[in-house]
Amino acid sequence: MSDSSHTRANIAALLAILTLSATTMVWLFWHYPLITAVATIAILAVLGVCARLARSIDTADMADLRHGNHSV
Repeated sequence: MSDSSHTRANIAALLAILTLSATTMVWLFWHYPLITAVATIAILAVLGVCARLARSIDTADMADLRHGNHSV
């Protein structure tokens, strides 16, 4: 019974956070369309660069582990 209510609370919190985030983004875009668009594109570009860097770092670490280099 406790797990079910905990899961429902997590889902409710997720939906509340998503709703607040979407509402904030729409409000910002409505009042400041150009600045919001530029900031959104910049943030997505930074996240894309971070994803590529993480993938390259992860690939290098996996190659080291395959060759027996188990340094921390």
